[in-house]
Amino acid sequence: MAVIGAGPFGLSAAAHLRARGIPVRVFGSLMVSWREHMPAGMVLKSTPAASSIDAPQPGHGLLDFCADTGTRRLESDWDLIPVETFSAYGQWFADQLFPDLEQVRVVEVDRVPGGGFALKLDSGESFEARAVVVATGLSGLARLPRELAAAVPDGPSATGPVSHAAQHHDLSGFAGREVLVIGAGQSALENAVLMAEAGASVRVVARGAGAVRFGAAPDQQPRFSPNSPFGRAWSLYAFSYHATHFRHLPAPARHYLVRNVLGPLGAWWLRDRFTGRVAVTEGRRIVRARVEDGRPVLTLSGGTGAQRELSADHVMAATGYRMDVAALDFLGHGLRTQLSTSRGAPVLDAGYQSTVPGLYFTGLPAASSFGPVMRFVCGTEYASPRLAASVAAG
Repeated sequence: MAVIGAGPFGLSAAAHLRARGIPVRVFGSLMVSWREHMPAGMVLKSTPAASSIDAPQPGHGLLDFCADTGTRRLESDWDLIPVETFSAYGQWFADQLFPDLEQVRVVEVDRVPGGGFALKLDSGESFEARAVVVATGLSGLARLPRELAAAVPDGPSATGPVSHAAQHHDLSGFAGREVLVIGAGQSALENAVLMAEAGASVRVVARGAGAVRFGAAPDQQPRFSPNSPFGRAWSLYAFSYHATHFRHLPAPARHYLVRNVLGPLGAWWLRDRFTGRVAVTEGRRIVRARVEDGRPVLTLSGGTGAQRELSADHVMAATGYRMDVAALDFLGHGLRTQLSTSRGAPVLDAGYQSTVPGLYFTGLPAASSFGPVMRFVCGTEYASPRLAASVAAG
């Protein structure tokens, strides 16, 4: 088998496949999204209990990493996980289980007559696999609002007037600059704080009134609701532990829930760093954007129709990601046309297999079939054993 992607979902799926005696090759740049596409100094929103990469054998969780490397124990809901620590954990996990990890890029996957897949690597190697797992995470799926996209026909750029949050790792270059951050989720609020702390003048622009909100601290969680990796709530418990039933909901309901459950909300610990340091414009949506003399200018409209303009040195869109198999350009055109999709996401069976036999998806591409838990590391505990069992049965 070939597993494409060396982030948490790819590593976890490969570990479960190998534990079943299935030969696996794993391809990809190890933990690339965490190392290169998230800002230095970032802290994970998830708790330690929700941040272990699942393996079929004990000894590979976040606490095991802490014990083995002498890292401060991360076990309480009050313990915060720096992104650098989590990246190091992923490296440690791979070192333990995948010393043969191949940090090369898969450039093409296509069907071969009689079943199976032909793969080409950027190293020049070609080979065949009986099955393929796509676990490429967020790569290539960054979403830019069309109004912003129209202002930068060559696309967003970290050094241009408009960027996506995924294009930045070092935010120190924003010192002394004016920046508008679009969005109200953890990525928007944390990037805004980190830039402000680096010396930038930052304003968050959020569409909804009262959109900038922060979650409850661990001691303020509801006492009489069941616990889940995301907090105490019946809905979160159901999405975490009964994700198979999510597949049976009508498609519009599934897509709505993926967008809105665990949606835009800052972490409880970010509130004090945000308040008084970052300006906020709420209840406004972007109706137009243009670039004048190298500076982006946004035209905003409120609920009454009154318009307002804001300009800055740079606009960062922290507007999330959107699954679209068309963006997975390593999948051959013929293969993509054979996939049944729902709003760009692959339709998957209970074992994470697509409508192309032998082609599996896990992580974010599986969210529209299995729910919002697939957007988080703790989703590996649900996805990987089921995917491996399906492959073994096939």
